[in-house]
Amino acid sequence: MDLRGTTGGAQDGAAAAAGGAVPIGDVELVLVSYRSGHQIRALLENLPDELPVVVVDNASDVDGLSQLPAQRPNTRYVDSGGGKGFARAANAGARTSTREFLVFGNPDSRPQLAQLLALVGDVAADPGLAASAATMAGVDGRVELGVGGWEPTAVRALVHAAGLHKVFPRAGLYAKPAPGEALEVDWTTGACMAVRRSTFVDLGCFDEDFYVYNEDMAFGRSARTAGLREKLRTDVIVPHAAGGSGAPSLEMLRLRGAAMRRYLARHHGAVAVHGISGVLAAGYAVRTVQCRALRRTDRAAQHWAYVKGVTTGRATVAGRVVMERIR
Repeated sequence: MDLRGTTGGAQDGAAAAAGGAVPIGDVELVLVSYRSGHQIRALLENLPDELPVVVVDNASDVDGLSQLPAQRPNTRYVDSGGGKGFARAANAGARTSTREFLVFGNPDSRPQLAQLLALVGDVAADPGLAASAATMAGVDGRVELGVGGWEPTAVRALVHAAGLHKVFPRAGLYAKPAPGEALEVDWTTGACMAVRRSTFVDLGCFDEDFYVYNEDMAFGRSARTAGLREKLRTDVIVPHAAGGSGAPSLEMLRLRGAAMRRYLARHHGAVAVHGISGVLAAGYAVRTVQCRALRRTDRAAQHWAYVKGVTTGRATVAGRVVMERIR
């Protein structure tokens, strides 16, 4: 379903859901940047200056983000030291915050204030919620695959690897709900996710063993272990990848595979680690061959990068190893 004609309606619904129960000053938007200055400035244009914001910079101020506090009220700048990855940088923003509620957002997302307050309203009203997350839509206006998902199992991995999740959307690893669809998930994306700061810290924050990817899956697991839930708001649709540069890099796709391997190694037994990662590798290897046969070389390279990541558990960023195999 194309959402370009319905996003405004979702925002209206979000505004009603927020109810004004949480003062804007009790909320801080946490943005992790890596050479994303232009995206962050565009995101903030749509949000009022009254909303507190912290920018955690993973690129040592190459794009002048340290000047934001002087240009925008209620804005903090934190230099992570560079190259720390999403989880560690996001945690730095959370741990240094003095606000009761946090919303983690991607620089290339474009949420409206009413949507952010709707998510915050959920966790404020329900102590059993560890997080409430928006449903993200891509540049084509369609809901993205992976706005949430379920704990990996061999069956779910097989459904995803074989592409059967397109027929059985609740049977795979990653959720792609229809707008307004009632859906329970085990974890939600951190691309636009609200938490109560004290709960987030008590749960250990994002697992910093993940450079990027799967830290949201790991947080969902921590929440479930503590008897808490996460909520996916399929009526709150937030544009994502605004002004994106196209296909993800091979580096990032290898990281995605390596992160899945690490998650499995951290939380599942050896048989499950090898079985699930093997199923995923086989599925993406078949996709690689299919794309090569169709002369879709770029897509084939992306699938093969994932295969290398999920089999080796090793990934690099700018030539620096950021993830090694642990099992």
